[in-house]
Amino acid sequence: MRILCTNDDGIHAPGLKIIEQIAKELSDDVWVVAPELDQSGVSHSLSLNDPLRLREVGPRHYAVRGTPTDCVIMGARHILKDKQPDLVLSGVNKGRNVAEDVVYSGTIAGALEGTILGFPSVALSQEFSMETRHNPQWETALKFGPDVLRKVIKAGVPKNTVINVNFPACAADEVKGVVVTRQGKRNQGFLRVDERRDGRNNPYFWIGFERIVAAEAPLEGTDLAALAARYVSVTPLRLDRTDDVFSEALTKALA
Repeated sequence: MRILCTNDDGIHAPGLKIIEQIAKELSDDVWVVAPELDQSGVSHSLSLNDPLRLREVGPRHYAVRGTPTDCVIMGARHILKDKQPDLVLSGVNKGRNVAEDVVYSGTIAGALEGTILGFPSVALSQEFSMETRHNPQWETALKFGPDVLRKVIKAGVPKNTVINVNFPACAADEVKGVVVTRQGKRNQGFLRVDERRDGRNNPYFWIGFERIVAAEAPLEGTDLAALAARYVSVTPLRLDRTDDVFSEALTKALA
């Protein structure tokens, strides 16, 4: 099995080494094509107005000055064009990708691009807590990642579905199990705009995240609830985002 690995944290990110270790539990034919620079939050952006620079950093390891989407396309269509990958893995992201994160995440986008190109694709992310922010518990992803992937592959991934895996922010021996979940929803107050001043007193801005003191309890069955309860969350996400229920109502309204 040929595996193509990418991420959005960049070619030198610790999580990329973790995804490669996980991949090597499944195959010895592993290739890494990742962004030259951190691309967190770029979503499914594609570089159309800038050239892509490709740099070989080692055997089967390449850096692309572009987005995760660019990396998967370059990997499949240029580097591996003679023998396409059988599986695309994106991650392991530093930080969870759940709820609304899936809209912004470059990690999810890398896996989505693999799905668009016709390859079974999985995004993997390691949640961290305030205490483990600078030292995520990668051993949790290492312990559970290979077996989760084996079972996902055995089950068969539908052509228009991407699998989103999130590991909880706890030690591997504290994980309670693996559950299939649906995408959750957060309190929308978590985003904020932080205004600052530069050396010439001109304003500039950072988009950041509020720490919610009393967050609402996540709904049962969601990715948020699973991580809070120390379960590995596995969420199948559909490429087709059509709202079938509202389509019926909208058809009647526009008739």
